[in-house]
Amino acid sequence: MELEVRHLRALCAIADTGSLRKAARQLGMSQPSLTTQLRRIENAIGGPLFSRELTGSRPTPLGRSVLCRARPIVAEMNALVAEAKQEAGRCGPTTGARLRVGSTGGQAVAGWLRRLRARFPDADTTIHIDVWADSLLRMVAGSQLDVAFVHEAEGAPLRVPDGVRRRVLVAREPQFVALPATHPAAARPVVPLADLAAEQWMLDPAHEGQEATLRRAFATAGRSPRVVYGDYPTAADLVASGELVTPCRPTATPRPGLAIRPLLDDPLTLRLSLASRPTDPPDADALFHDLRDSYLELAWASTAYRQWLRRNDSPLPRAAEGGNPTKNRLPA
Repeated sequence: MELEVRHLRALCAIADTGSLRKAARQLGMSQPSLTTQLRRIENAIGGPLFSRELTGSRPTPLGRSVLCRARPIVAEMNALVAEAKQEAGRCGPTTGARLRVGSTGGQAVAGWLRRLRARFPDADTTIHIDVWADSLLRMVAGSQLDVAFVHEAEGAPLRVPDGVRRRVLVAREPQFVALPATHPAAARPVVPLADLAAEQWMLDPAHEGQEATLRRAFATAGRSPRVVYGDYPTAADLVASGELVTPCRPTATPRPGLAIRPLLDDPLTLRLSLASRPTDPPDADALFHDLRDSYLELAWASTAYRQWLRRNDSPLPRAAEGGNPTKNRLPA
């Protein structure tokens, strides 16, 4: 077996995420497939590259040696592809500018794209969605994305590459809780976390840092949550049926049988920011302002979040009073 760039990318992904499961998700493949691929790579090299521990996968001394050589190769290949795509864009049939945005997802993205396309009607605007914020930050650093809207769980800081700056949209976005409308706590405008200590919590494993934050919040009260894993669409059905509760964004839309309430003292929070390269011109401000306006539109449409913003005297609504830039130019 001959090593290829895709094999080196897999090794870097395992090292960066510290987990075969997370690396497989980042690479868009199944965990068994990645495990088999890693075994073949180790057989080709002649030794184990990672040690499997309870806390994840860590590079062995041989693995660290291989990664030191692999990372520059992967970075150079990424730069080559990015530059080739840029050249192809200049030489291709389209004459408009290109705007490449990334995001970890969220309801604000659709409104953001709508505003960007209205601001830059001649641009070829594309969106790249990835649940792993660290992956998006690396793409910004490698000039594969112009900007990326990323979320960061409190207590689980992102690994920000050199050459990437972040502009904070919301320093501490509260995580609300989705619970059955028939639950006694749903009658309260604000729910103490202790009132939900006996419930089963569903968490999305793609939301890095969420479980650690939840367990830390419960540990403060001397409790330990019962946790199962799934995605939010699945969780919504189970919540409505009375089976469990789940953290949710404050902009989440209520549905029949399901109530969305703030948690007392906001024990679960996210930091929202827009990442770009420092060399971007001042027009990057327009991208940020459009994202902020899209987020504000969602926040004001949510009764519970609107009340939370007013109750906590959030600067977010006041920030919109300054208006938007009017230049219709794109980052070079």
